[in-house]
Amino acid sequence: MADATETGSSPGTADLTGRTALVTGGASGIGRACAVRLAAAGATVVVTDVDADAAKAVADEIGGEAWVVDLADTAALAGQRLEVDVLVNNAGVQHVAPVEEFPPERFGFILRLMLESPFLLVRAALPHMYSRGFGRVVNISSAHGLVASPYKSAYVAAKHGLEGLSKVIALEGGGRGVTSNCINPGYVRTPLVEKQIADQARIHGIPEAEVVEKVMLTEPSIKRLVEPEEVAELAAYLCSPAGSFVNGASLPIDGGWTAR
Repeated sequence: MADATETGSSPGTADLTGRTALVTGGASGIGRACAVRLAAAGATVVVTDVDADAAKAVADEIGGEAWVVDLADTAALAGQRLEVDVLVNNAGVQHVAPVEEFPPERFGFILRLMLESPFLLVRAALPHMYSRGFGRVVNISSAHGLVASPYKSAYVAAKHGLEGLSKVIALEGGGRGVTSNCINPGYVRTPLVEKQIADQARIHGIPEAEVVEKVMLTEPSIKRLVEPEEVAELAAYLCSPAGSFVNGASLPIDGGWTAR
């Protein structure tokens, strides 16, 4: 990335003019917010999602392009080469069940989607990043990448694995112009969180109307959900000159949850 003097921007401004960014799960929620924010910073954004219509709609809105792909089909990713300067690994799903009732096939699916596919995408992108002397890998992890909660064995395992992967990339890439960091939100106001409410109510034996207050907001000291745009702003910061020395970090945006 050109420095602030070269671009005429302030040191904290993400200027991604001439850069290409790929955002997985970019059709909704955090992914959509990141795609919109990076496009506003000047990047050409590849909106990656399994939902073709939604991916195309976001891509059309921001002047990007859509890449419709099932990221859990990791065999199809193994031979990819990606010419992108920014990679936001965001795609994810959730399944809520006790370990003894957790379907093994679902566990495997979640790890493929949320840990193996980020590895393959980074692997595909690093040669281009190294050749340019610039790269930003932003891994949308979770508070559950730092701490655990019951009934989310696959999600917690995948996010903890993503944390380790991110640090390895940071150590390998830092001297070659590539940084890798995790963003660790609490519960974000997204369709993924909304879909958990019924399962959480069933598991905890409470009405659905009480799930946000009694399950999702018990740990943070700030009693609200995170907004997707707040996560996207932190992602943009990591791509800015001011964030260029942040590498191998896990950055909570969780209202104090993991401060306990």
